[in-house]
Amino acid sequence: MKKLQKIFVVATAVVLCACSENKFHINGTIADAKDSVLYLENVGLEGIVAIDSVKLDKKGNFEFSDKAPEAPEFYHLRIANQIINVSVDSTETITVKASYPTMSSGYTVEGSENCAKIRELTLKQQQLVRTLMALQENTTMGTEQTRDTMLSVIREYKDDVKRNYIYKEPMRAYAYFALFQTIGNQLIFDPSGDRDDNKAYAAVATSWDTYYPNALRGQNLHNIALEGMKNIRMLNKKGVEVDPSKVNVSDIIDIALLDNKGAMRHLTDLAGKVVLLDFHLFAMKDSPARIMQLRELYNKFHAQGFEIFQVSLDADEHFWKQQTAALPWVNVRTPDGIDSDILVKYNVQTIPTFFLIDRNNALYKRDAQIQDLEREISSLLGGA
Repeated sequence: MKKLQKIFVVATAVVLCACSENKFHINGTIADAKDSVLYLENVGLEGIVAIDSVKLDKKGNFEFSDKAPEAPEFYHLRIANQIINVSVDSTETITVKASYPTMSSGYTVEGSENCAKIRELTLKQQQLVRTLMALQENTTMGTEQTRDTMLSVIREYKDDVKRNYIYKEPMRAYAYFALFQTIGNQLIFDPSGDRDDNKAYAAVATSWDTYYPNALRGQNLHNIALEGMKNIRMLNKKGVEVDPSKVNVSDIIDIALLDNKGAMRHLTDLAGKVVLLDFHLFAMKDSPARIMQLRELYNKFHAQGFEIFQVSLDADEHFWKQQTAALPWVNVRTPDGIDSDILVKYNVQTIPTFFLIDRNNALYKRDAQIQDLEREISSLLGGA
């Protein structure tokens, strides 16, 4: 019986250890908050959800735990309208100390580099707001000077955060957090109106796709970046709008870019072949499935004179080279990404988009005009 009891105790300890390993912990002290209710809230994509709460005593000690997320997740510690932002990667233990009612700006955090960086970003954002409010209240400057100065302050803030937080480690939770900082209800980084800001969203999306595949937050960033890219292109579109249904010209605009091996490749060098000109973003969540479809086309028709000239818009060159290393067709990348004038010249409105080019180097049809792609390729190759 004693042996069985011993085995049971050991087994129980193993189970308890396993359970502990699957949880994160947030503990600490909120001073001067006796009888206040402290909430732990998950800041999800669909809204804020309360996870747990505790009524603080005179000492203000608290401890929360919850299931560890599979990808970085974000939480609030909140009393009334005072909020401390934290992120959780897996099973870490985070210790927060603060005093009420100044906890949102006067707290310390240990146990998480991401949370420490989020604290830095929060304090920077709070200082930015104070600076902008002081400028608004400054009666010695005229309206135009005030506006220009405020825009300059915001621009400097964005440059600092992009350089030292977002682009420094785009795969980290604090880089994601930085993208969604606000002034009032307005995002500081505007993915739909500022092409440089949109690049920041795309960079973080690409990194999250690599480090946290299938994470909903990464997929959401892709969607934001792509929708923003479309909106920016519409706002800054150059030239005359072309009706996609009427694209059928006698020649093509050459594209000359470096491929994934460092060689210069020209679209016009493929004269004599039937070419699928493909504009693609490997950071998109549906990219693997689409690449498989292109592989099937390539394997079926390449020996008959079919080629793919794929133009990548990915911001991360290293990521792009990794994704294309094993692909047999021509893979080039425009360093200008979504700002490339190639997109304007070819009237690319959505990504992905493709065109068919015949053996005479003439632009034949684009995807909007094609119902059966295999049949069109076969026809251009001289098949039945």
